[in-house]
Amino acid sequence: MRILFMGNNWVGWQVASWLHQQRAEVVGAVLHPADRQKFGAELLRCFADKHVPVFDASTLRTPATLDAIRALDADLGLSVFLGYILKPDFLRIFPQGVLNLHPSYLPYNKGAHPNVWSIVDETPAGVTLHFIDEGVDTGDVVARLQVPVEPVDTAATLYRKLETASVDLFIEQWPRLCAGNLPRVQQDVGSGTHHRQNDLRMLDQVDLDKTYTARELLNLLRARTFPPYGGAYFEDQGRRVYVRIQLSYDERFANHETGIQD
Repeated sequence: MRILFMGNNWVGWQVASWLHQQRAEVVGAVLHPADRQKFGAELLRCFADKHVPVFDASTLRTPATLDAIRALDADLGLSVFLGYILKPDFLRIFPQGVLNLHPSYLPYNKGAHPNVWSIVDETPAGVTLHFIDEGVDTGDVVARLQVPVEPVDTAATLYRKLETASVDLFIEQWPRLCAGNLPRVQQDVGSGTHHRQNDLRMLDQVDLDKTYTARELLNLLRARTFPPYGGAYFEDQGRRVYVRIQLSYDERFANHETGIQD
């Protein structure tokens, strides 16, 4: 199985490390431009000893890059937290298709910031390995793993859970991938939800004169708590005031339930 790896972020690094440990035949890598890379140095180290050619993801639509990737004769593309939409002329390069690891429980929360929308909309959270088609997160599903959203979760804590679950799901499916035995379950095109990058702007300003239920306001605040990002805010006397929320379980109650005495 000749693989073109495309990735970014901690999850991209962990999957790339796994591929390296398994001695997978990675014939090329696509990374974000330097100013958009997260864990870029760690990712590069995964490919350095095999002298794998590395491509800039921002050039994937140029004829020169497409020709260079075709020349690699890869069987499969693998996208892991890559922040670029892959076009049909690129997808057609790979005889076995292109897989994507997406941090949502598809068909819920296609697109951007699924950790935020799972809290705001109270939709299932999870991670999905799926084939990429011409839509955004609409391709056939290979496998999903649901992640519970707890009442103490914020966007930050849920994101960390989704990162870990993404790596777990990929490792679980690795034997099937190697055997070329991946199941495909078609998504209902009209089902689920889809959000774009700019949709967060609709959430961020808390209107001090608006009526919210307690649940709605708490969900909004915890969904927009992700330091160091600003998140939710209100305006007072011309100044913007950011709000972050901290939640915790009552450990005394937990101790009582388990019979542990303080």
